[in-house]
Formats: sequence, structure tokens, C-alpha cells
Amino acid sequence: MEKVKRIFGELNITWPKLIIFAIIAGTYAAMMALIPALKETSFHDIAVSFEVWILIGIIIIMNSKSPLDSALKCFIFFLISQPLIYLIQDVINHSHLFYTYYRNWVPWTIATLPMGFFGHYLKKDKWWGLIILCPILIFLGLHFGQYLSETIFSFPLHLLTTLFCFITLLIYPFVIFNNKKLKKAGVIISTVIIISMIIYTIIKPPIYNTNLLTNGGSAGAVFDNNYKVYLVDEGFGKVNIEYESGLDDWIVKAKLKKAGKTELVLESPNGEKEKFEVIIKRNTYTITKKN
Repeated sequence: MEKVKRIFGELNITWPKLIIFAIIAGTYAAMMALIPALKETSFHDIAVSFEVWILIGIIIIMNSKSPLDSALKCFIFFLISQPLIYLIQDVINHSHLFYTYYRNWVPWTIATLPMGFFGHYLKKDKWWGLIILCPILIFLGLHFGQYLSETIFSFPLHLLTTLFCFITLLIYPFVIFNNKKLKKAGVIISTVIIISMIIYTIIKPPIYNTNLLTNGGSAGAVFDNNYKVYLVDEGFGKVNIEYESGLDDWIVKAKLKKAGKTELVLESPNGEKEKFEVIIKRNTYTITKKN
């Protein structure tokens, strides 16, 4: 833990080092987003989520020399790194991600100025430092809950991100504060956040609600409410036939509980069966009629 603690206060982050690190971090995140095999994995998460950037921000803050130094270094780091993520992808894929998505990060980049300024006071080892840390812990806790849900649905996808959030929630109070009471209070707060997210996920497990088939649709299924429908492996969820007034037709609705491959069976009133292969992901699926 002592070696880890040195990262949070004993680094000499000069301006040249900060700028080089910002370029490296932005380039790395862009590369993770560009590799198709890494999509929807923990390695891709750095390009779309906050948890790693929170860690970097805290490291910059804890190694700053003054509130102004902290604010400016946080701002410049994110001003360089975040646009790079989209610009590199645009150059390589000839896309328009920068104009489409970077604008969503502009308010966050501006917010690093006050966050960096007030975050510097975490170094003072006072109770109000814990108050400053609490919103960060809550924000990170929400990420932990989100990725815990993603991992449960699509195991082992996002498992590393879930563990990263879990570990950093507990580490931050240890490495930021020297006061034992503050450490203990911070760990208790983080533990409560972690337990709350676990309980919430258990009470409200991840469900993917979608329509798998439409009568006469592109999958080639023809059915009505006289048909039976079921998944060969019911562990993937439940399906049923309902009338969709907006389409003025019958659909197969699904409440899916996990990712993977299974078969859906449509059984006519006279016992004839049509089988469809279903490949389920967290927020999408493909369904193909089997011969």
C-alpha cells in the first residue's frame, strides 16, 4: 500500500510530463475503441466511461502544488486527451465521432477547472476533505453498479471494469488521507456504497426487454396467439406472444436475462415447430430461422 500511496502525492508531474501523458492516454483509449474484438469489453470501457479518468484526475490533484496548479493541470490534461480519442478514430475510420460525441464531454472538461481547484483540498487531511471526496465515491459507485449489472448479464464482459471500480472505491480513502479516522470513515462510506449497489442489482437484476419476432416479419415467422412460443433454454429468459396495437399485428416479446446463444421455438396448434437461432447481447440480438 505504501508504494501505491507514493503515486498519490510523491510524483513530480511537470507540464511536459502532463502533456505527454495526456497524448498517450488519449491515444490508448482511441486504440481500444478501434479494435473490434474489444468492443463491449473492459478494455473498451476507457473510451466511453469515467472510472479510469477519475483515477487519473485524482492522481493529478494529489500531486499538484496548489489549487490553481491542480485546476489548470486537470483542465489541460482532459482538454488534450478527450478530443484525441475521437479525432484518432475519425482519421482512421473516416468517421465523424468528434462532432457527434465530443460535445457531450465539453461540459465535463470545463468542470475539471473547479473540480481540480477544490479537489486540491483533499490533501489537507481534514474532515471537509472527506466531504469533497464523497461525491466522487458516489459517482464511482454508480459506475460500479452499472458494470456489475453488465457483468451479470454478459459474464465475463466488463468484469475487469467492475473490479476496478470496486478496488478504487476502497483504495481512495486509504491513499488520500493520513488521518486514521478519515480513512476509516471513507472506507465505511465506500463499503456502504458497494453493498447498496450489490443489493440493488440483486433486487433489480439486468433485463433486456425486446421484441424478437413480428408476424410476417423479416425472420420469416408466421404466427398468432394460437401458437406457443418458448426458449429451449429458459435460463435466458421468458418469451410470449402479444398483440402490438402500433403494428396492428402479433409479436414475440422477450424478457432476456443473460447473453449467449439459444433457440426459440414457435409451435403451431397442430404441433408443427419452427426453430430460430437467437444470439443475445446486452442491448441487441440477432435471430435467424433454422432450416
